[in-house]
Amino acid sequence: MSRIGKQEIIIPKNIEIEINEPRVLVRGKRGELKYKLSELIEIKVIENKIKLIKKVNTQKAREIYGLSRSIINNMIIGVSLGFEKKLIIQGVGYRSQMDGKILILNVGYSHAIRIEPPKEINIKVENNTNIYISGINKEIVGQIAAKIRSVRPPEPYKGKGIKYENELVRRKIGKAGK
Repeated sequence: MSRIGKQEIIIPKNIEIEINEPRVLVRGKRGELKYKLSELIEIKVIENKIKLIKKVNTQKAREIYGLSRSIINNMIIGVSLGFEKKLIIQGVGYRSQMDGKILILNVGYSHAIRIEPPKEINIKVENNTNIYISGINKEIVGQIAAKIRSVRPPEPYKGKGIKYENELVRRKIGKAGK
């Protein structure tokens, strides 16, 4: 059983937090994020720490308890430091480029794939093969990275495709000849 919800969240000095039950607003140097807390969870700020408390001890409350703590912690990290994912394109002739804010992928299809990110996400391309996705919301950064990867996931025989920076692609042996 996880005990993430019991951990306190430390508020850095440059972060502002407004709590209007059930809404939580976190403001920092990179922007602001909002979260609507469940009615099963109560939030308290003590000095520079946030503590979450379950109002009832049901299965649903226990599920939301740890989830809420993780989301609020990620909001604080996002508005102070931000989140970044790096994707690497491998394959002969596979490349990417930016057209304004739109990402254009040439990954072996007969047409180029165009991906337009939400306004709060920044995409940067280096060397036509490295894609950097950054933003303050961890969920959206991960979702956009997964969407880009799903265009051409790495295949196990040659390793061609789009993969995360630290992803290990398990290679398979090809067909043995006679």
